[in-house]
Amino acid sequence: MTQWTSAVGAAQLARLLGSQQDRPAGPGTRRPPAYRALADGVRLLVLEGRVPVAARLPAERELALALSVSRTTVAAAYEALRAEGFLESRRGAGSWTAVPAGNPVPARGLEPLPPEALGSVIDLGCAALPAPEPWLTRAVRGALEELPPYAHTHGDYPAGLTALRATIADRYTARGIPTMPEQIMVTTGAMGAIDAICHLFSGRGERIAVESPSYANILQLMREAGARLVPVAMADGLTGWDVERWRQVLREAAPRLAYVVADFHNPTGALADEDQRRRLVEAARSAGTVVVADETMSELWLDEDVAMPPPVCAFDPAGSTVVTVGSASKAFWAGMRIGWVRAAPDVIRSLVAARAYADLGTPVLEQLAVNWLFGTGGWEHAVELRRGQARENRDALVAAVRRELPDWEFEVPRGGLTLWVRTGGLSGSRLAEAGERVGVRVPSGPRFGVDGAFEGYVRLPFTVGGAVAQEAAVRLAAAARLVESGRVGSGPAEGLRTFVA
Repeated sequence: MTQWTSAVGAAQLARLLGSQQDRPAGPGTRRPPAYRALADGVRLLVLEGRVPVAARLPAERELALALSVSRTTVAAAYEALRAEGFLESRRGAGSWTAVPAGNPVPARGLEPLPPEALGSVIDLGCAALPAPEPWLTRAVRGALEELPPYAHTHGDYPAGLTALRATIADRYTARGIPTMPEQIMVTTGAMGAIDAICHLFSGRGERIAVESPSYANILQLMREAGARLVPVAMADGLTGWDVERWRQVLREAAPRLAYVVADFHNPTGALADEDQRRRLVEAARSAGTVVVADETMSELWLDEDVAMPPPVCAFDPAGSTVVTVGSASKAFWAGMRIGWVRAAPDVIRSLVAARAYADLGTPVLEQLAVNWLFGTGGWEHAVELRRGQARENRDALVAAVRRELPDWEFEVPRGGLTLWVRTGGLSGSRLAEAGERVGVRVPSGPRFGVDGAFEGYVRLPFTVGGAVAQEAAVRLAAAARLVESGRVGSGPAEGLRTFVA
């Protein structure tokens, strides 16, 4: 019986291997044999989750042609991977990726560490903070008081509770975007919202334009839905979008959807200005592309003098071009899995109808808790507490990284929860692997790109502060030294750079 569940083509694997870049080898440094470099490169892709476990690899001859190396080199690399437990083969079925017995299966997203691991590992993988107490407890108590009437019903509300839909609509109206409850659907977090939107608008094989870099978990969600991702590079620094690039992609690729984070972009922290928002909506309308505007970070400005531009949907009042996604998970607490969609009423009706074949609805008690926060002013107090905590963490992390890793480059964002860092020429993938050894978990840049882009970056979230931020930077510096010394892998970039296109 065939053991593989997916396949990686020769050209795709060559691109992924070619993205692995390292600082040039110093004088006297020995380069590994080509087969060893190839084996290490594939192993690193598996450990990172960028090539899934149980994925069929190309035949030796196909990969040799794609990499412009001898078939003997590929055969030796495959044999080394089999010996280490990262490859299994069967005559007639080919070879597929694996992990050695006893090793955890690598995650393809940015799942948080289990609580029992937090004592020994500093988790910089998940951009989420603890609940802003006492507001979580107060909200749950308020929800319990409102629960009895709903307990006498079936409990399924595919569009969301009427009261919460009305409250969310009122909040948009107060921001200058007149909105009816019929334009709102409550979802199970922003991920649930975007998943539903992708299934409604974009079938398998459809193009979706995405910022480059973009949020790793959303990129993976879209890949698994069968989308063809079209990356659009961000403007330099924290200046938002390059609208001319967007115009070109929308005109030439004609994507069905475009996914953007205008407010404190994840991972870069960029804030798109008012003119960029207006011009992007105009370009999307002309191209017939629906813009999915993720505003889950929109309330997380960290500097008091930040002037927030109007929401993206302000430039599309009818909701025919822009579908907005919001959430309580970033601004309040990740454990509060309440999100929402704002769109034209006919889009909301279609999303609600499709939900009968998905999750049916969102938990009632959590909806009541969020409605209590919105209705009592508790939301504003909780978000202000969250901003203060994130601000302190940001400043502590920035100071610690500058002190311990002076060669690393970044711009300090004025909001959001993440720092996008260029790692001084080191491989982000190897830093992630080395971090596991020294007790710090950090996601590498390629998780936030398409086809292996951003190897020279890592993302650092504002989830730790004070002494923990300092210790995290110390451990990252230790990981960097491991990579520089060549004790993580054996340098696939140096062995492959000469023959990967």
